[in-house]
Amino acid sequence: MNAAPTPRLKSLPAPPTGPRLAGPAPATSSSGAPKVVGRKAVPTAVRPDPQTGDGRYPIAWLTITAPRGAAPTVTSVCECGRNLFATGHRKALALITDHTDHRTHCPLRTDQEGIAA
Repeated sequence: MNAAPTPRLKSLPAPPTGPRLAGPAPATSSSGAPKVVGRKAVPTAVRPDPQTGDGRYPIAWLTITAPRGAAPTVTSVCECGRNLFATGHRKALALITDHTDHRTHCPLRTDQEGIAA
């Protein structure tokens, strides 16, 4: 039995004979060295958001999904901890009405100054 010949491990690939891709364009700087972009990190200053707004932000979301030919789904989420889900026409309509009613009774939306402790 003869041992299988071992492949050559340190051989260079044959140079291509066909067309090649073009190399990078020469740099236009006077140093003559090619310019490489992205090698160094560039420090950036973080600016404040220029849109200051009026101080309002959303606290309640109502998501309605009604694909054609399928049962609609409704999700009612509020920052006060409310997280309800309904599937079907009647339950979806009931949750939409309940979400609208919750907007007037939510402890995050109602004014707490007039309430006695």
